[in-house]
Amino acid sequence: MSLDARLLGMTAALAVIWIALHVLSDGVFLSARNLYNLAVQTSVVGVMATGMVLVIVARHIDLSVGSVLGVTGMLVAWIQVEVLPGGVVWNPWASVVFGLAIGAVIGAWQGWWVAYRGVPAFVVTLAGLLIFRGAAYLVTDGRTVAPLEPAFQVLGGGLHGSIGSTWSWILGGVAMVVVGGIGWHSRAGRREHGLPMRPIVVDAGVVALWCAFIVAFVGVMNAATRPRTDIPRGVPVPVLILLTVGALMAALARVTRFGRHVFALGGSPEAAALAGIDVRRTTLLVFVTMGLLAGIAGVVTAARLGAGTSSMGTLAELSVIAAAVLGGTSLSGGAGSVGGALLGALLMQSLENGMVLLGASSAMRQIAIGGVLILAVWIDVATRRRREAA
Repeated sequence: MSLDARLLGMTAALAVIWIALHVLSDGVFLSARNLYNLAVQTSVVGVMATGMVLVIVARHIDLSVGSVLGVTGMLVAWIQVEVLPGGVVWNPWASVVFGLAIGAVIGAWQGWWVAYRGVPAFVVTLAGLLIFRGAAYLVTDGRTVAPLEPAFQVLGGGLHGSIGSTWSWILGGVAMVVVGGIGWHSRAGRREHGLPMRPIVVDAGVVALWCAFIVAFVGVMNAATRPRTDIPRGVPVPVLILLTVGALMAALARVTRFGRHVFALGGSPEAAALAGIDVRRTTLLVFVTMGLLAGIAGVVTAARLGAGTSSMGTLAELSVIAAAVLGGTSLSGGAGSVGGALLGALLMQSLENGMVLLGASSAMRQIAIGGVLILAVWIDVATRRRREAA
């Protein structure tokens, strides 16, 4: 377990942005209620950003994720309200499974065109952006589908969409034990393989920082209360989904053979093929993964709104790509970090949230997101040039 210099820089930048937004919003931005909302908002972008890391690492791009979110969210809502019987326990879960399956199928369809027909991912997913946005509208001819099942809305982090104070602290305690275990395992592994050892004080300090962050996060989530009550909300369910997805995607990228193949493919497709890696199959699976994650984001978004609307996820692809690149994913492929993408998602949503609090128009928010995207790409290009020069 270590602290990456780039992530430290992003954390410092995030802290400066938070302080500035807190001052400009007259103390609203860092309130417990707003930070709770920010955590929920970050979950959707963060889930998709973890998949975008693999897509970009493999030297591709996916411009359709916002539209895939929209069509899967609409289909989930439509299935719940107009197809399945209401009021039965299995209704919301059957619709969720259906939505995730649709997301994976869409990813497989786009991946097939890229991997087996040689159509550039930019073109395929640009077409997908248009096709699936139109499909989201055609599901109900633009009608909003509501209301969704109460049990399903829990997934969106609404009124009852959190786990409460007690379970939040239990979860925080488990997380701190896991962090300590990872730190110990990492140190033991370096000793076993004869790698350079850092002073134990440094490793203990890193673990202590992570534990302090966990305590602070749980404390803030518990400080947010349900409307017109003093009942602590605790950690939102969408954040639990994000943390689960983030942990699984980090393990997929760093531990599994598939993850190693993706990074090898991004480093050099020709060398990966010569090494025996099935490049086409790996590319297909990358897009299936991205489609599945967009489906999860669609489920969370529909649950949060309590309805299905054809505009869900509009322009979300910009925030997702920017989050991945800000987090250190190189547009030239071969390098990326799931943890960095999550931090990038938090930074992007902080800007969006802060501008809403400051009364900025939708147009101004789009300008800001576009500017951040250019900045992220410039940082990537400058970092790559510096690395090549060294």
